[in-house]
Amino acid sequence: FDFSDIKGQIQARRAMEIAAAGFHNVYMKGPPGAGKTMLSQAFSGILPALDRQETVLVSQIYSICGLLGKNNLITQPPFRSPHHTTSRIGLIGGGSSPRPGEISLAHRGVLFLDEFSEFPRSVLESLRQPLEDGEVTVSRATGSLTFPARFLLLAASNPCPCGYLGHPKRPCRCLPGMILKYKKRLSGPLLDRIDIHLDVPAVDEASLINRFSGESSSQIQQRVIAARKRQRQRLSTTSVRTNGEMTSVQIKKFCQLTTGAVELLKNAIVKFNLSARSYFKVIKVAQTIADLAQEETIKESAIAEALQYRLLED
Repeated sequence: FDFSDIKGQIQARRAMEIAAAGFHNVYMKGPPGAGKTMLSQAFSGILPALDRQETVLVSQIYSICGLLGKNNLITQPPFRSPHHTTSRIGLIGGGSSPRPGEISLAHRGVLFLDEFSEFPRSVLESLRQPLEDGEVTVSRATGSLTFPARFLLLAASNPCPCGYLGHPKRPCRCLPGMILKYKKRLSGPLLDRIDIHLDVPAVDEASLINRFSGESSSQIQQRVIAARKRQRQRLSTTSVRTNGEMTSVQIKKFCQLTTGAVELLKNAIVKFNLSARSYFKVIKVAQTIADLAQEETIKESAIAEALQYRLLED
């Protein structure tokens, strides 16, 4: 899919651009048919190609798994989309002879988990450590192996079991207890590790019949590449490559906020009771917004936009 094929969803398109530019994890929630899967499948088209070092490492992982053809190298970011019935070993890696799982096959690329809430909770909770560290260690009695797992998580789910909670035209048929149980499948600590929380509403009739096409994937990709270049230059003295990978120490060192941005962030911490992790994730997303705008400092408008991706309430 190309981004020009997507009808409506202006905010979602913008969030996807930010995610691609800064390598930020995304959680999308919306009714069936809103375009969550289409947005995810078009996402690969706006990611920059892998550099030489990334190409070699990703190709090595695929070679270990027997997924690399003869004389072939993986030069584009991988896109992995495991089914929600995938086991923990299939997703994380392991087995009697430890092998990389889906999160390692998605290294420097995208791990798309559709029907996010349908995955077993134990499987989802095992993502917490790789999301933070960018690697996963599989331990066995004979020893342990560490596989790279610096992936961009794209997760999508319905707002309730029937999928129509909050829909403007279709009524939700779920009982309150069913909705609460459904939402409890995703833990707070896991959701707190996701940078961008996105509401994808149903597309209205006017947008569906509108023949006007939005920006193409190639146009968006050019802005993403320019933003990535700025990040590489700023982080050249570190081992990280993108804003999404920065640690709290690196955020304090490299991210410069204007006085107005600092004040807005202080007020948000008090008003919305942001956790320390959320505080730093807001700054990382705001830094990516500034990079896309080719700005040296993080302004108030960038913080305001970043906050809206953290503060969605049901």
